[in-house]
Amino acid sequence: ILIILDNASYHKKKTILAEIEKNLPNIQLYFLPEYSPDLNLAELVWHSAKEYISHRLFKSVEELKNLLNRLLNQGELIIRGGRKIKNKGNAAIAN
Repeated sequence: ILIILDNASYHKKKTILAEIEKNLPNIQLYFLPEYSPDLNLAELVWHSAKEYISHRLFKSVEELKNLLNRLLNQGELIIRGGRKIKNKGNAAIAN
């Protein structure tokens, strides 16, 4: 089993890595290159979601929650693959 992780310090605790190596020989850990948020799907999802919610005034927390639910759970989020996270370009809510 291959598990892909980012370089968060808690993913690299020596005691945890040693326990995995000792007790879970079928688990292989692969760490993404440092400073590579474009390879981390969670980063791409949140970056894309923030494009829809930043610079907007929501009337209530419920309105924000409804938008996030539509984006994240109902398939309205558009993730533009192949772009750099620093580029905040041109996403739109699907109809």
